[in-house]
Parts: sequence; structure tokens; C-alpha cells
Amino acid sequence: MAFITIPNVGIKGIAACVPDTIIRNDSLGNIFPEEELKKIIDSVGIKERRIVNDDVCASDLCYKAADKLLNDMNIDRASIDVLIFMSQTADFKIPATAPILQHRLGLSKDTLCFDVSLACSGYVYALTTAMTYLNLPNINRVLLLDGETFSKIVNPKDKTNALLYGDAGTATLLEKSDGEEFNAVLHSDGEGWDAVVVKGGGARFPFTADSLIEKERADGSIGNDLEIYMNGIDVFNFTLRVVPKSIKELLEKTNTIISDYESIVFHQANKFMIEFFAKKLKYDMAKVPISLDKFGNTSSATIPLTIVSELRDWQNENKKIIISGFGAGLSWATASVDLSKTFISELIEY
Repeated sequence: MAFITIPNVGIKGIAACVPDTIIRNDSLGNIFPEEELKKIIDSVGIKERRIVNDDVCASDLCYKAADKLLNDMNIDRASIDVLIFMSQTADFKIPATAPILQHRLGLSKDTLCFDVSLACSGYVYALTTAMTYLNLPNINRVLLLDGETFSKIVNPKDKTNALLYGDAGTATLLEKSDGEEFNAVLHSDGEGWDAVVVKGGGARFPFTADSLIEKERADGSIGNDLEIYMNGIDVFNFTLRVVPKSIKELLEKTNTIISDYESIVFHQANKFMIEFFAKKLKYDMAKVPISLDKFGNTSSATIPLTIVSELRDWQNENKKIIISGFGAGLSWATASVDLSKTFISELIEY
């Protein structure tokens, strides 16, 4: 287990942007029998999703979120020292998207920019990376942009994935902050790399004409090699096994108890799983925000999106929370953060 403690750092602002196009899952009667569709929606908990137009990318949603956050907080854009773009649906294979966003946002050419690619644990991993940079003497502000447009890599006829994924972009501003502390436990298990995968188009399996051939896979799901495949049972069992344990590890390492935290924000994959986690941890489900019913699974962006959509008007005096992400890789990560000094922008659409 990698346990990381970073002193004197904090989250100063969070913003999120979702597409204005709403797709209701009860409209997917073309691929599901009505009774089966209702049962899946009730179990998974995703009633509708936000989907981008063909000409909109994750970077566009992140740009909108970042522009709003910087304007709302009146941040001097020249003061951003590091820009990190976290996404599995980047604009191009080459170049990285972060420098493009640096230019679009009007940040200094002295800004250190790079991309991170990880799955649904990606926000916690990228947040840890961003916090680590703040330990350096000349780094005072880091802007983390996390967005996904999985609608571009899901086959609309794939029963496994068609009603799960939505699109979103988020922006998180981090700064040095005396007295605050960031703690995280990070894990990975590459033996399960093929549980969630887009197999074609990379260096291992380069694009060919055959990459575009739609086929029925062994488990009955449908897609070509450039579209996402997920072994739902393997992923489901993996998450139930590791996520509660990861949170207990964090509590042990930080000498805290679960009641010290006013909320737990889980990656928004499945309502049943989230309810299972809360029950396993003996934690009040009323303190566990849910956003997947409105936005679906937006992969690595679900945690900051949930904070913006569900906790913006939070009146609690105690704003210490646990965040937990888990998914492809396989990888999973849990962290504790304090949002008492965090500005949260109003959710916007694009």
C-alpha cells in the first residue's frame, strides 16, 4: 500500500461543467425489453445522462469549468504554476491536451503542463500528484482539470455500457495552505488490466480496418476494438472487495474514525455498490451524496462533479470528507480532504 501524507496543502476551488443534452435511460427500449430496462435502472440508479455533441471533447468541458472557476475566484492566471489534465479521452494521441488548455485559458508559458491517463480512480491519483507538486518551493498553485467523454467510446447497442456513461469536465484549484493536510492510500493490480479495456488503437494493437468491425463479444456485449469493453462481474466483485478495505486503511493510517468525516464521496458507478459500501462501513447513507442518477458514470470526473452538484450548498460546520475512486487498471485510491476553505462554483452547462 502506498500511503501518502502531504502537509500544508489544500483544495481552494472546484467547478464542473456538463453537456446540456440529456439522455433518459428509459428511452433505451430499442436495446432492452421494458421490464429488464426498468429493473436495471432501479438497480444501477442511473436515470439520465449528459452527452456531448460530436464536436465537443472533454477538454472543452474542462475549459468551461476552469474558466468559470478562475473568474469566480478572481485568480490571476499568471499565478498558475502547474496544469494537469486528467482524462482517458484526450483530444489527440499526440500532442498532450494540457498545453492546449494552457493556451486556451491564457495561462503563462512558464506553466508546467502534462496529461495523466487513469480510469475511475484517476481524480484521487491526479489530486495526489497535484498536491505533491505543491511541496516544491516555487510551486504555489496547481490547476487540475479532470474530464471524460465516454459517450464517444461506448457502442450505443452495448447492453453492458450503453446506459452507464455520461460526460463531464471539472476544474480543481490547489494551493499551499498552512495547517491543512492531504492523506491518501493508492493501490493497483495490473493482473486485472483486461477487465475494462479499449483494446484497439494503441501501440499494442494498432488501428487497422478491422478495428472498426462491430462484433458480439463472448459475454454478449457489442462493440468494435475502439469502443470500451467491461467485464461487469469482475469489476463488481473487485470493487466490493477492495473499496471498504481501502477506507479502513486510510482511517488506520491517519488515526481517525469514520465519524470524524461528514461525508464520503464515492466514484459514481452504481447505486447498489455505493449503498453496499456505506453498509459495510456502518456509515449513514444520508451523508453519502449521489449524483449518478442525473449524470451517470462520468469516470474519473464523478468525484469533483458530485462535490459541485451535491455539496455546493452544504451548511455543515465540519467539512472533512473522504473521497474514493476505483476502476480500470485495476486501480483504486482513497483520500481525506477538508473542504472548509474551498470555494465551489455553480454547476454550468455547455
